Amino acid sequence: MQINFVEELRWRGMLHDITPETEDYLNSNSTSGYIGFDPTADSLHIGSLVQIMILIHFQRAGHRPIALVGGATGMIGAPSGKSDERNLLDAVNLLENVDGIRKQLQKFLDFDSANPLAAQLVNNFDWIKDYSLIDFSRDIGKHLTVNYMMAKDSVKKRLGSDAKVGMSFTEFTYQLIQGYDFLHLYQNMDCKLQMGGSDQWGNIVSGIDLIRRHLGKEAFALTMPLVTKSDGTKFGKSASGAIWLDAKKTSPYSFYQFWLNTADADVEAFLKLFTFLDEDEVATLAGTTQEHPELREGQRRLAKEVTLLVHGEAALTSAERISACLFAGEVAGLQQEDLEQLQQDGLASNICAPGSGLLTVMVDASLAKSTGEARKLIQGNGVKVNGQPATDPRMELSFDDALFGRFYLIRKGKKQYGLVVREA
Repeated sequence: MQINFVEELRWRGMLHDITPETEDYLNSNSTSGYIGFDPTADSLHIGSLVQIMILIHFQRAGHRPIALVGGATGMIGAPSGKSDERNLLDAVNLLENVDGIRKQLQKFLDFDSANPLAAQLVNNFDWIKDYSLIDFSRDIGKHLTVNYMMAKDSVKKRLGSDAKVGMSFTEFTYQLIQGYDFLHLYQNMDCKLQMGGSDQWGNIVSGIDLIRRHLGKEAFALTMPLVTKSDGTKFGKSASGAIWLDAKKTSPYSFYQFWLNTADADVEAFLKLFTFLDEDEVATLAGTTQEHPELREGQRRLAKEVTLLVHGEAALTSAERISACLFAGEVAGLQQEDLEQLQQDGLASNICAPGSGLLTVMVDASLAKSTGEARKLIQGNGVKVNGQPATDPRMELSFDDALFGRFYLIRKGKKQYGLVVREA
């Protein structure tokens, strides 16, 4: 059965604005649509996951997704609600970022050339780099007036901010280049739809206007709401920083834990946004979360589904294994790769030399404020080293009995852990 793409987005809470006739057009035609990704880093973070999910839904609904990596617009930077302009990237860093994002997107979409709806990856640097300023001004700039461009919310916010900051000409041209991207894809890839975050609505509409004025043809647009948390804090951030899709930046274990720690009030919305569970499954999990929050069934399913999507089966198994072992206080089930994830970002860790005293190590690992406090904890049977009770305050860490010859997992009380790693 053909999926109604817009209706799918609507019930999932993924639809913010949509141009007239878009839903009818998509229900009657198989078409191409694109979303742009800003290459400010060599990895996307979970703030981009909604856009990725929309492209996946789009392809599943019988359309061809195009992921545009903004190699050209990344050199300029989009206007935002912030009061200052972002730092511009140099060409070397930009190319590294574009390549990293390109590899990530290939994990989520079907790029098989045998598929008539095969996804496409494009870089707007490829068609902007040889366009001279004079030609661009004559061909594109003449179609959008300065008054029109200044009326966009993203521009007005910046012009209304501190006059000392304002907006540079470089950043002001962003909407022209983004508009030209849509025109180029319309002409060369039969792309009739642009999608993006709600903050991009003005730039997307500029592209539609440019297509109409330049070609006399109709194009379509829709945007998704920016993800917010019920408590008002910013989505996509943890105590250690952004949650990246790259396992080298955010380990699968920490990624899993982020979703597992979702507030009860956010579970239903996040299940709709970040999983492919159907309406009945989401409703059932939301009901269980409301009636029996102590079971955390919604959070566990959310963490499982998103970790599986982003990192795969093996990473999910590892994340679940680490979580279970730490919760139960059983270290025997941990594998070396699990401990390496904990060292990366899962636990506070510190490096020490063989022969270091346990009391000193506990202080260095922030498990005790002083060696005196550490001694009392040991004497009170409140410390375990690699799952075994520590009974001697004079104990030294020789690493002869370390896990995989490198790791000591020190547990204080029932929940607090520190990881000690042998110096190289």
